[in-house]
Amino acid sequence: MSNPTATFDPNEDKIREECGVFGIFGIENAASLTALGLHALQHRGQEACGIAATDGQQFRTERHLGLVGDNFTGDDPSERLGGHISIGHVRYSTAGQTVLRNVQPLFSELHTGGFALAHNGHITNAFTLRERLVKKGAIFQSTSDTEVVIHLIARAKEGEFIDRLVSAIRQVDGGYAFVGMTENMLIGARDRNGIRPLLVGRIGDSYVLASETCAFDMIDAEFIREVEPGEVVVINADGIRSFTAFPNAKNRPCIFEFVYFARPDSVVDGKSVYEVRKRMGERLAEETPADVDVIIPVPDSGVPAALGFAQATGVPFELGIIRNHYVGRTFIQPTQQIRDMGVKLKHSANRAMIEGKRVLLVDDSIVRGTTSTKIVRMIKAAGAKEVHFRSASPPIKFPDHYGIDMPSKDKLIAANYSIEEMTSMLEVDSLGFLSVEGLYWAMGEKFREEDAPQYTDHCFTGAYPTPLIDRDRKMLGRNQLSFLVEVA
Repeated sequence: MSNPTATFDPNEDKIREECGVFGIFGIENAASLTALGLHALQHRGQEACGIAATDGQQFRTERHLGLVGDNFTGDDPSERLGGHISIGHVRYSTAGQTVLRNVQPLFSELHTGGFALAHNGHITNAFTLRERLVKKGAIFQSTSDTEVVIHLIARAKEGEFIDRLVSAIRQVDGGYAFVGMTENMLIGARDRNGIRPLLVGRIGDSYVLASETCAFDMIDAEFIREVEPGEVVVINADGIRSFTAFPNAKNRPCIFEFVYFARPDSVVDGKSVYEVRKRMGERLAEETPADVDVIIPVPDSGVPAALGFAQATGVPFELGIIRNHYVGRTFIQPTQQIRDMGVKLKHSANRAMIEGKRVLLVDDSIVRGTTSTKIVRMIKAAGAKEVHFRSASPPIKFPDHYGIDMPSKDKLIAANYSIEEMTSMLEVDSLGFLSVEGLYWAMGEKFREEDAPQYTDHCFTGAYPTPLIDRDRKMLGRNQLSFLVEVA
């Protein structure tokens, strides 16, 4: 989760996915398998985690700040939480202090019984909905937009619980994937454009929901299918049922799952993330060639594209940057001098692969360019003769509003400067980006500008797939809310 009014972390010049979700029904050690699934999804959120479970009579929840491995190891989580239904959540935040009340899953006692909910994404009309609910007497316990959905369910007047849920999600806009549970069912729901991912799997006779297939691999579950855009799936003792919340849904999954967010070993929209990223590098080599001696990835996300670039050109691929995986986000940085050296906390130059050579760096994207500049300086200090830089995605010119932590447009380097200006700012000998057409080619698709995009690619094209109600209200000066809503 992040606060939409927060300042993008200046020491972490990477876009961030907000959360990962997991759920399982019909197995006695459900909480333990949920913990394992969250381990596999840890890359989607590292600041907090939580698990809820039920045995059909009692709900138990555990929510913690920190990593899954720091909180759900040692004693078996199933011994503490029990139950045969469980959901879990990993959370990412940049907005000031991460507080326990915002850690998911959220649990509420509704008039229909207990209900726990976890959410990945961003509801783009959460401000507006929350304002209306507060005026009607609703009392919120968190600053999460996830809680808005719980209030909408509680106030719905339609018959069965699933009808109330469908009524609630029909009122929200944006990109989201929900996993929820009652005392006798597991529920998954996906936004009408399929922006945020949600998948169905099976382990034995039990069904599983997760943000990525890597979570299924962790527990030896079989991938069945994706939850369709606008679909709600209900899993209970009778099996799995499907409901259509949005009959005219159009599939436009987030293209950044392929560029950066998803683990390379995951399969998204039927495509291997690793293979797509290699193809990005292959096409990048064709579109923006460079006369260099060595191809070096910016770890870890730049590795597959750099490998594709090297294989396409025959230029040697080397690990010229070594990443330190044991540095946390809370490292003390007491002086400006140490803050300026912060990139060295995570990356070190492998001088033997760099000195005296013409180096081409490949990264997944360039956001503000601050970290890229520091890496370039580090490579030069290691003796590089020339430094060239390539981005395996198109220039990021528009901010996200669907659950990606990203700076505002005035902070995006590609939105404000030309290629020539950015080349100078990054202090490189040449700079190149993958084209939007090239990105679609890597996906095995053809970019058709005259048609509705096949993917949610607004960060590159400005083609937002949904109304941005809260943003537009704020721009018009009509947002008078005195509270902050965080996104999950």
